[in-house]
Amino acid sequence: MPSSQLTFRFLAEPTDVNFGGKVHGGMVMKWIDQAGYACAAQWSSQYCVTVSANGIRFINPILVGQVVTVKASIVHTGNSSMHIYVTVSSCNPQDGIATITNRCFITFMAVDVNGEPTHVPHYIPDSQEELQLELVAMHAKEFAKELDEDFKSSIGYH
Repeated sequence: MPSSQLTFRFLAEPTDVNFGGKVHGGMVMKWIDQAGYACAAQWSSQYCVTVSANGIRFINPILVGQVVTVKASIVHTGNSSMHIYVTVSSCNPQDGIATITNRCFITFMAVDVNGEPTHVPHYIPDSQEELQLELVAMHAKEFAKELDEDFKSSIGYH
């Protein structure tokens, strides 16, 4: 069975920062997408496309020079979809005390060479925490479907 987790670790650089001296939210979202993609591709052994990002929370700022850790974990799979829980944390390299800065669920779909959805291995939680995360991901999946229906019926969004 392929690995269901991966971790990126790097320094926040001056080019990542906004005028307020904190890392851009868009940069953090890029890191989340990259880690999510790598996790999905590792799990499925396929090219994957982003379907959605749900519940992105910006909890604490990231500063230049801090060590950033982006952890992505498969928490639920469908036929071709993978729901991934991503956490971002940062720490001052001198003290090593990590603080959670962001979290979210991001969904990817595995596609074949023709761009068609393709089957992914089934994920089975190993712990109570993983089971709880899978339940939250399943709830988010249903909420996203309901939201899509609301958009379609109220404003003609397709």
